[in-house]
Amino acid sequence: MPKNKIQHQKGYSLFELMQDYGTESQCKQALFNWRWPNGFQCPMCQEGAHCQLKTRPIYQCSCCHHQTSLTGNTLFSNTKLPLTKWFLAMFLLTQSKSGLSAMELKRQLGVNYDTAWKMKHKLLQAMKESDDQIPLDGIIQIDDVYWGGEQRGGKRGRGSSNKTPFVAAVSLNKDGHPIHMRMSVIKGFKSIEIEQWAKKHLKATSIVISDGLACFTAVGKAGCRHFPVVMGGRLELLDHKAFKWVNIMIGNVKNALRGSCHSVSRSHLPRYLAEFCFCFNHRFDLPKMLPELGRIAMLTPPMPYRLLKLTEPSG
Repeated sequence: MPKNKIQHQKGYSLFELMQDYGTESQCKQALFNWRWPNGFQCPMCQEGAHCQLKTRPIYQCSCCHHQTSLTGNTLFSNTKLPLTKWFLAMFLLTQSKSGLSAMELKRQLGVNYDTAWKMKHKLLQAMKESDDQIPLDGIIQIDDVYWGGEQRGGKRGRGSSNKTPFVAAVSLNKDGHPIHMRMSVIKGFKSIEIEQWAKKHLKATSIVISDGLACFTAVGKAGCRHFPVVMGGRLELLDHKAFKWVNIMIGNVKNALRGSCHSVSRSHLPRYLAEFCFCFNHRFDLPKMLPELGRIAMLTPPMPYRLLKLTEPSG
């Protein structure tokens, strides 16, 4: 059997990370290039002429004299950590196939747990916001999924209060190979929820394949063509080719989450799912994954802890 070219592609090693971003000056230059790829542009008047203050790392517009820092109003805003630690965090999160816990990030970076948790969730938020802007299209396999186990003494099955519902979707190319993945926490498997999710995450005219769950017919209201494969309780249809890739992705993500994280809060599950989706969607060029996350982070507004600890919106 020939090797999978995607799985066996050249990766991005720790030695290459140190060569590219091993110093603060290299990291600063990379952030500058990602924020202003065409040269400095004043956020107030959009002019390019500027000077850099000698006493502080501040850029001042020569036209309106507005002052801005390199990381101001970005995900790295007000950070007290060396940029080299941020870049190492981005490297570890993007190059891991099985996910990375905040505890492991703490040990790798040499910071305390709270700092590692905040860094991880800020970067995961950037991943989520980036992927949410790109709807899936083409042939799409979708399925209903639940995260969490049975709660002792509570309701069992799908109605358990300990289970969090989310939609898993995988888009395929014309050869039937998986291209992109989206996993979104929703309030429940109701037609209105699926309709809102589809309008946000699927391109109209996409072909959607699902099981016979009634709520999935709502993708039609988002302009998609829906082809249900009714299971009828037949377990042998679990291996139906219509669900092959979405089932593989669900299994991979669930196993990775259980293996890397001691527990996953329901309120933060959307970000954890976004971590795997982002890495899967950008897996075709591993060396470019870190620069892509860095570029996204420079376009993402600041995420102070008071926002990070809030429940992430569904959908």
